[in-house]
Amino acid sequence: MSKLVPPHGKEQKLKPLLLQGDALAAEKEKAKKLKVVPMTSREASDLIMLGIGAFTPLDGFMGYDDWKGVCDKYLMADGVFWPIPITLSADKALADSIGANEEVALLDEENNEILGTMKVTEKYTIDKEHECKSVFWTNDAAGHPGVQKVMAQKEINLAGPVKVISESFYPTQFKAVYQRPAEARKIFDDLGWRRVAALQLRNPMHRSHEFLAKIAVEVMDGLYIHQLVGKLKAGDIPADVRVKAIDVLVENYFVKNTVVQGGYPAEMRYAGPREALLHAVFRQNYGCSHLIVGRDHAGVGDYYGPFDAQKIFDEIPEGALILRPLKIDWTFHCFKCGGMASMRTCPHGKEDRLLLSGTMVRKTLSEGGELPKEFSRAEVVAVLQAYYQGLEEKVEIKLHGAATGDVKKK
Repeated sequence: MSKLVPPHGKEQKLKPLLLQGDALAAEKEKAKKLKVVPMTSREASDLIMLGIGAFTPLDGFMGYDDWKGVCDKYLMADGVFWPIPITLSADKALADSIGANEEVALLDEENNEILGTMKVTEKYTIDKEHECKSVFWTNDAAGHPGVQKVMAQKEINLAGPVKVISESFYPTQFKAVYQRPAEARKIFDDLGWRRVAALQLRNPMHRSHEFLAKIAVEVMDGLYIHQLVGKLKAGDIPADVRVKAIDVLVENYFVKNTVVQGGYPAEMRYAGPREALLHAVFRQNYGCSHLIVGRDHAGVGDYYGPFDAQKIFDEIPEGALILRPLKIDWTFHCFKCGGMASMRTCPHGKEDRLLLSGTMVRKTLSEGGELPKEFSRAEVVAVLQAYYQGLEEKVEIKLHGAATGDVKKK
């Protein structure tokens, strides 16, 4: 009998929508004959999250009542807590051509692959600015990548239950870490874990992440380093590089069987506090009892306060989530303390502190700079330096090719 927290929702059991066996084969054949609805990368990744059961208890893309309730009250029409709309849009001409309860095939535009089917039970329009202000706390399409995505959605939202027939390239490209909720739960059960803390990552782990992780290891049965392998914004470090960097850190600096590394296929929305809640929902589905929430969780730019993602857990409806946040203050290396510390444990001034961030890692290494030893483990830095060196070599080859081409033209 599992001792892990139950999945989210009234039924408290996983609801994967990915077909298997004969049903999968039959749906793949049927999909070939259906009208095709193209999906953006975000919509495609949401469909896969529905497929693997990470978005339990959803059974498809949301209708208007769910969309409105989620935006305004964090609640779907049936009263279940949900923090961010999960929707699919289509242009008006295509939407008008789809009849009531018609089944359509869902195409991942970027990879030109049919990932599933949907029975269209509702078509509706939304106030995009209202969604942006509710979810992102801003409607600044010029600066916020999540707002840009919502404002670029097509005119009509399509809603209805889905059947998922493919997880795209994720199971093969990220074979070492890609996990469905049921698989993660089995790993935790086999290890005898009950209290599991998830560490959300979209950057390689620097010493601040390591410090957060080890706090969790001290007070929990185990730590789930759960990193995003879906789409990021330009400039973020690719998932395969992050996997290598985390591997060397875990192998060299963590006790065996205290950490499990996993990957999930969602796309970042950069919704700050609201996204922290979404991370909590699907981490509960993965079997985690706690989510580490540090400084600027899922943030971008200056749209959110550094600890708004912690505060929001105190503002949602009572009993909305079983999973609890593990709130940890701003962490840094203190030269006077002689190691990692936080605002709650270090009495010294800012002149004695080395503040750590993923942004600093990317900027320093991309410009060919050296990271101080207090910033990241040498093994991690070596992985990242190799990645950035590879980028420089590609740029040099490209520039050299362009110059050669100009000579030939003359």
